[in-house]
Amino acid sequence: MFNNRKFSMNKNTGLPRRRFSIGDPGPNETSSKIHRQFRAANPGHLPHAGLDASRASTGVVWCTERAAEHGFLEEPELWANLGQGAPEVDDDIEGSFPRPTHIDVSIAAREYGPTAGIKPLRAAVARMYNEMHRQGKESQYSWENVAIVPGGRAGLIRIAAVLNNAYVGFFIPDYTAYNEMMSLFKNFAAIPTPLSEEDGYHIHPDVIAHEIARGTSVILTSNPRNPTGRVVANPELAEIQDICRGRATLISDEFYSGYNYTSDCDGSVISAADNIEDVDEDDVLIIDGLTKRFRLPGWRVAWILGPKEFIKAIGSCGSYLDGGANAPFQEAAVPMLEPSLVRKEMQALQRHFRDKRDYVVKRLRDMGFVIKYVPDSTFYLWLNLEGLPGPISDGLNFFQACLEEKVIVVPGIFFDLNPARRRDLFDSPCHHFVRFSYGPRLDELKRGCDGIERVVQK
Repeated sequence: MFNNRKFSMNKNTGLPRRRFSIGDPGPNETSSKIHRQFRAANPGHLPHAGLDASRASTGVVWCTERAAEHGFLEEPELWANLGQGAPEVDDDIEGSFPRPTHIDVSIAAREYGPTAGIKPLRAAVARMYNEMHRQGKESQYSWENVAIVPGGRAGLIRIAAVLNNAYVGFFIPDYTAYNEMMSLFKNFAAIPTPLSEEDGYHIHPDVIAHEIARGTSVILTSNPRNPTGRVVANPELAEIQDICRGRATLISDEFYSGYNYTSDCDGSVISAADNIEDVDEDDVLIIDGLTKRFRLPGWRVAWILGPKEFIKAIGSCGSYLDGGANAPFQEAAVPMLEPSLVRKEMQALQRHFRDKRDYVVKRLRDMGFVIKYVPDSTFYLWLNLEGLPGPISDGLNFFQACLEEKVIVVPGIFFDLNPARRRDLFDSPCHHFVRFSYGPRLDELKRGCDGIERVVQK
């Protein structure tokens, strides 16, 4: 499990220290510049009273800072940024509706907006979910079941702020920002559950049952899953919700719900909303937004659905956490959520991104990468590097080598959620992985694959 290592690294000195394993770390790890930079970025020991620099950046930001040292900010058009978790935003996808190029700002939108969001957008979100996920069900979402938030991270922070004292169960690997969210708040304790590559990083219902049986009362997960590109769909998703009902709060991060390739790109969206019995009694909080599936990350408009009692608290805490989402963009978002328009948009999105997925999978396999599980959702590949030559067989060194070819990926270590920082870097199950995003345009993906091929050939 620990790859025959006898030493781990002291995060403050950068020197090896004796531990419980049975071998020595190799020179690729102990003498690597990129490993030293990673260690230096995390302890937060800069000489400024009151500053904890370890909270200053997430994985993508850290990777972008390293790329900037190689000239990325001066000539971004020459680079392939396969690290940023963002979709292409152009109007070139066949069948996709054109995004607004200007916005009329009403007099009302000049004012402070409600911290829970404007009522027309909250109602539009509720209608979209009722049409797409609640057909024929007695319990329907209303505008009071929706809070509008300024982006997914802000939504997660609001949810964290209103949680009671609890054990919060989460899974490894998962979205990097969960790390900061779970380390900021002291009203709950974070409990990790590693998932197995051999099992396709699948979340089985019996795993959820085990977590609840040992006292976990909140379950947090992305679904579809970042970074593995795997999805928990029905009937297993329904079984998980049945297990949680009345026993635990399920926080379902569904930002990639539109990137669903399991139903022949028919526009179907994966959501826990399908299985909720009573929208005000089932403790299920769903978070999504315009960012990913509507390809508008710069708008910073997202939403949380849940029981009215939860939503009232989540809306109120925005007054001291973030101030609420941008009012003019909320007004502009309302017509985009018309259900028939959304269905067509999802069909176009799924066809386009499935084709990009197939392109990059073929290119990488031709280079010698072993891809055991082709993603059935999201726009990410979770690449195992252990079959590559030693100098580039871990995430940080591979990342460093890609920078030399003007390509950005994200080392897997950032998805090893470790909010208490108890686990050493070299003991991480994610150390020999990188996340590859096929979110960018196809020409940028081709440029990135060409750069990775040069890295491998070297």
